[in-house]
Amino acid sequence: MPEFTAITPSALAALVANRANELSGFAVIAVDGADAAEPVRFAESVVELLRTTGRPAEVVAVHDFVRPASVRLEFDREDEYTYRTGWFDYSALNREVLKPLRDSGRWLPALWNEQTDRSARARIHTALPGTILLIAGPMLLGRGLDFDFTIGLRMSEGALRRRTAAEARFTIAPVLEQQELQSPDLLVAWDHPDRPAIRG
Repeated sequence: MPEFTAITPSALAALVANRANELSGFAVIAVDGADAAEPVRFAESVVELLRTTGRPAEVVAVHDFVRPASVRLEFDREDEYTYRTGWFDYSALNREVLKPLRDSGRWLPALWNEQTDRSARARIHTALPGTILLIAGPMLLGRGLDFDFTIGLRMSEGALRRRTAAEARFTIAPVLEQQELQSPDLLVAWDHPDRPAIRG
């Protein structure tokens, strides 16, 4: 069993920000975690720290790159297989964010509005030199996305069941399966977000 070391949430954010500042040029970091782990919120705390050092940084939420409801809900509103394979548009994330950022310093902050089920109508952003994008959301790893650094906010099945709304519990099994198959650069035990621990 790997050993874990306790760390405060602020120290964890500072650790990630320091790692991020070691990356040169445009860089992309994955903050992989179930919705219950609130990965966007953690990514935002890292972005705040990066900006205080003068490093431009932004958060991109995976939920802004969902597929239309006609695809997500084609078979069943709570279909685990669709959640694994068809809920999020990882190819669009690569096409509209990661690849253009590296190629031309331009990126799209959102593609689809999950609430209205319409185009997000977001404008393409031009990145400042050295911009770091933190991509945050569920099941990011193992999708062929070219990240410079990856963080996994890992929650046990019990914690996921406690923190996931009843209507979203169909997402738990796919998330747990993905966690077993993928190894992030920085693994964080996140059952208690106010008392995290890092592996190693």
